[in-house]
Amino acid sequence: MLIPCPWCGERSFSEFAYGGDATIQRPARPEEASDAEWYAYVYLRKNPRGQHRELWFHEFGCQQWAEVARDTLTHTIVASVPAARRERGAA
Repeated sequence: MLIPCPWCGERSFSEFAYGGDATIQRPARPEEASDAEWYAYVYLRKNPRGQHRELWFHEFGCQQWAEVARDTLTHTIVASVPAARRERGAA
């Protein structure tokens, strides 16, 4: 699988470290979050089928974070943007 790094261009996925689901939201008010909310944030993850947003760290390249929209069935990458510039709700 080739991942299009926003800075370096297409690179093998072996250069990257998977950073997890890009849609996970930290509790809005951490100091007021219940144990159940923290449990859900830390441990509960979906295993989506189809297009999904993920975070990837270009560990053996520019060492930047990218948000990648990838189809989990075909591994087709639809988009890749710098994680620091991503907009909420956009891939």
